[in-house]
Amino acid sequence: MSNGIDVVRLLEDGKTVQIKPQGYSMYPMFLPGRDSAVLSKVNQNRLRRGDVVLYRRDTQTLVMHRIWKITKNNVFLVGDNQSSVEGPIKKSKIIGILVFFLRKNKKISVHNPIYRLISRGWLILRPFRDIIKRFVGGIGRWR
Repeated sequence: MSNGIDVVRLLEDGKTVQIKPQGYSMYPMFLPGRDSAVLSKVNQNRLRRGDVVLYRRDTQTLVMHRIWKITKNNVFLVGDNQSSVEGPIKKSKIIGILVFFLRKNKKISVHNPIYRLISRGWLILRPFRDIIKRFVGGIGRWR
């Protein structure tokens, strides 16, 4: 990810920013080096389950994960490649929200019906992700 301070400042100023996520916590949605995320300033009162948000951990690290659960003042987040939920995280720690992403220069909106179906389904399957990954990995070894 680019300089975190610049990203935060731009989002706070109402600008839209494009970043290249690092790491594999949001795989297969984001593959490092392939995909870019476009984020805008977040309205903390309009957050919904399934939104992908950028937040700041207490360590000052910026992380992009999906909302698993929302309470009055907090959210619980999970990466698409993870099964454990992180939280509670104060809504005030959320800095930006995903509006679209670029995969091989193709723009995919978070309002795209296929994207919404896949992301909702993957949230529902969160308790079974480890089993699914082991199963898929086992199939690869059969070849």
